[in-house]
Amino acid sequence: MEKDATYCVMKGSIPAGYSVPLHSHPDEESFYILSGTVEAMVQKNNNRKWVTVGEGDFVHIPADVRHAWRNSSNQPVDGIIVTTPRLGKFFQEIGRPVVAGEHPEPTPGQLQNFMKVAARYNHWLASPDENASIGIF
Repeated sequence: MEKDATYCVMKGSIPAGYSVPLHSHPDEESFYILSGTVEAMVQKNNNRKWVTVGEGDFVHIPADVRHAWRNSSNQPVDGIIVTTPRLGKFFQEIGRPVVAGEHPEPTPGQLQNFMKVAARYNHWLASPDENASIGIF
């Protein structure tokens, strides 16, 4: 990542049957869906709404807005993510190598590290009950 960069561009994937739990962070994000279909949930004021998005769709998440992703399909979803260099550094810190096509569950140590790093970056993470209330288990 360039030292004076004003934004960060990444490619992200959500495997079939996987979700990104409800969370928020002080960095805005924009998503352009390259392939697949996924549900995006954005919470505004106490209103929650799942919206289905697919190839060619664009979703913008303002800073500090609670959001989640749910891939209920049988195909992975791929997208381009444009965000801040700060959030890009967060992903670099929590990232771990994986083999293409494999989706290993994180270890307890990796989950503890994720929560520690997320707290340092001022991320809010939903509880298991809060995730269950929106259909993520």
